[in-house]
Amino acid sequence: KKKVLRGRENWGKGANVGGSEVERARAAAPKKSVPTPPPPTPPQAAAVLAAPAPTPVPPVVPAKPKSLKPPKKLMKKIGEALMQWKMISDGDRLLLGLSGGKDSLTLLHCLLDIQKRAPVKFELACCTIDPMTPSFDPSPLIPYVEGLGVKYHYIREAIVDKAQTAGPGGGVVTSLCSFCARMKRGLLYTTAREGGYNKLVLAQHLDDLAESFFMSAIHNGFLRTMKANYRVGSEDLHVIRPLAYARESMMRDYALSSSLPVVNENCPACFEEPKERARIKKLLSKEEKLCPAMFDNLRKAMAPLMDKGVGDMCREFGEVVVDR
Repeated sequence: KKKVLRGRENWGKGANVGGSEVERARAAAPKKSVPTPPPPTPPQAAAVLAAPAPTPVPPVVPAKPKSLKPPKKLMKKIGEALMQWKMISDGDRLLLGLSGGKDSLTLLHCLLDIQKRAPVKFELACCTIDPMTPSFDPSPLIPYVEGLGVKYHYIREAIVDKAQTAGPGGGVVTSLCSFCARMKRGLLYTTAREGGYNKLVLAQHLDDLAESFFMSAIHNGFLRTMKANYRVGSEDLHVIRPLAYARESMMRDYALSSSLPVVNENCPACFEEPKERARIKKLLSKEEKLCPAMFDNLRKAMAPLMDKGVGDMCREFGEVVVDR
């Protein structure tokens, strides 16, 4: 009995008790080490970085989209901006720059709601610029916008291909994001003029204006931000921003609650660009926790700068001071 008990104790301790000669030989044999693959060479690493971005998942577009009523708080902010800056007049023909993001899609439904009950009568159309990149496909917006009964201008332009030869000396541009933004804005201007629209509607909100204000002051030394209502250089087209008093969180909440078909931006070039705006956004978010009324105060402080005449005057005065 003692021998049997000792044997059982040895089994728990992992001793080689019993078993065939083959099993004991396998246990005693040294284990073969699996060689680890060598680290990738620089050309291999470059090939990995140059791999195309995954194809974005298209948004789910309802078969019969309907106009969704925006929240009263958001509509109040838009109404304040429209009234104070006299953005819309009777007989205006508006062209909304629709990127497919939460802000422009929210603004589309807000303008449709205003169009139904506002005393002034105006026309509304949308325009989307498709840069023809595999990582950004806004084409699912076509049936959605048309289902709302809104006239839609869908412009396809190979912006990324043009960027390969639009830089200094016919080379690649220095900043693809800046080049893409300029190209899109120019195409929006052209579409508005050719279509007979007198006002281009953009969807930048109060958070965007505050971030631009701090970036301009910190990096350029000028008191400047985005304008609420201004004419472009040729004086034949107005640019208005009805969301100038609305917070970004309002559009985010509305887009989520209404299941808007938001098209995500997956351009690798955008991800590689310096995210200074994202850094300023985090900075302001941190300060807002200490001062909840910060954005309301910033709106009051930036109000004069939202006027093109005052903004240009501040910049000219700053340049004169620098020259002295």
